[in-house]
Amino acid sequence: QVQLRESGGGLVQPGGSLRLSCVASGSISGINFMRWYRQTPENDRELVASIFKGGDTSYADFVKGRFTISRDDAGNTVYLQMNSLKPEDTAVYYCNVWRGPVPYWGQGTQVTVSS
Repeated sequence: QVQLRESGGGLVQPGGSLRLSCVASGSISGINFMRWYRQTPENDRELVASIFKGGDTSYADFVKGRFTISRDDAGNTVYLQMNSLKPEDTAVYYCNVWRGPVPYWGQGTQVTVSS
């Protein structure tokens, strides 16, 4: 079992920044990547960014140049630095890992971008 706990969401004005954190605990060996997704009531959950075991990263086009995914040296905490936030970034952000064939999700953290 893997437990994921996100934090760092909140209300921010357009153009502002937030940093999300996700701490993984439990049986975290064998996790090869960690991901951030987001979801709004109107849309399906969409992939935002990934960081792989070797340190490579990838981003959805709609966040490239604005968001940065990173992790701590222990490899059990992943961050999402979000800059130049837009109202359309408003969503619940979820942390995701896979351990073997099983996906794990956190409870999500709400990000609201509004003036």
